Amino acid sequence: MFSVHGQASDILIVGGSLAGLMAGLALSRHGLSVTLLERSNDTDRTGAALQVGHGLLEQLTGRRHAAATLATGIQAWQSVYRGLRIAAEEAGIQILQNARVELVGQDDGHVWALTSDNRRFEGSVMVGADGYQSVVRRQMCPERPDAVFAHYLAWVGFAEESALSVRFPPHLEFLEAGPYLLLGFPLTAADGGVERGRRRIGWGWYDAGHNDILRETGAVEGTLVRHSLRPANMPDALFEELALLALCHWPSPWREAILECIARKAVLGTPVVEYVPDRLASGRMCLVGDAAHVCTPMTGNGFATAAEDAMALARFLDGAALRTDPVAALRSYEVSRLPDVRRLGLSGQRISQDFVQAARRP
Repeated sequence: MFSVHGQASDILIVGGSLAGLMAGLALSRHGLSVTLLERSNDTDRTGAALQVGHGLLEQLTGRRHAAATLATGIQAWQSVYRGLRIAAEEAGIQILQNARVELVGQDDGHVWALTSDNRRFEGSVMVGADGYQSVVRRQMCPERPDAVFAHYLAWVGFAEESALSVRFPPHLEFLEAGPYLLLGFPLTAADGGVERGRRRIGWGWYDAGHNDILRETGAVEGTLVRHSLRPANMPDALFEELALLALCHWPSPWREAILECIARKAVLGTPVVEYVPDRLASGRMCLVGDAAHVCTPMTGNGFATAAEDAMALARFLDGAALRTDPVAALRSYEVSRLPDVRRLGLSGQRISQDFVQAARRP
């Protein structure tokens, strides 16, 4: 048996990460009630670095925010999440954590989501913002529900400036060496501070040569990515191999940053996934962010594209549209966004294919 939880919301968002928060902020500016269901809690959250455009919060919400809420430029994932979360709470969005949605559905008048602990949530419109393994996409697109493995991964780490004796990088760099690509970037401290000695150096190392360990550990099964490769599942020999490769291929200060992370076993292996959509809406349901489209992080466009999704959705779905014809509003959102996100996704697939083919050449 399930229990109906609270009153129905205007907007029911499945997924409380960055895309879900941005969609909630953009829609709440119309006075719509928003409930956001997130499967995890804050202690589970992690991610790489993101490029935050100028005035993003103002564009999403239509009102001014303190500059410190969400800074412009390259920011750590946690800093961006924290800023969006603060803004969402200020907007009155109901955020429910540890609400793992396992089943969703709709009829002519409403949508519903059922969680793993048998709670049922209802609303007028559902926004799927639940990432590359989207439950909402599975319901909307049963003929092609899954994002697929792109045949390479990114090793990701963050080194503390205080642990390094090399210069702090003034800007990001994108480097190529042998079969590998490296994105290195300077970051603020975890709390957003910019004081010398407290900053961090982030890096993402693209690698098509270690797919076997992804399959051995169950991170990848067939064409599907199940989870990231965490340090506890990485043998010492792999850390040693990565250290030798870093010494051979990468210049300072990125080399030292990578070695510092390897020494602490603070490296995450993230399989790259891709999904080019055929639809973004179905009835009273729609998709945003990685639930809608997944592109290689080499493009650097994932976060900005999710923000554009949120703002486009809010252009078509306001209070009047919700009352009169929300299905038509979501159809207009799809018509507006689908060509652009397909173009980006197909471009990303070509980038991935070129990288993998080059990496496999003798």
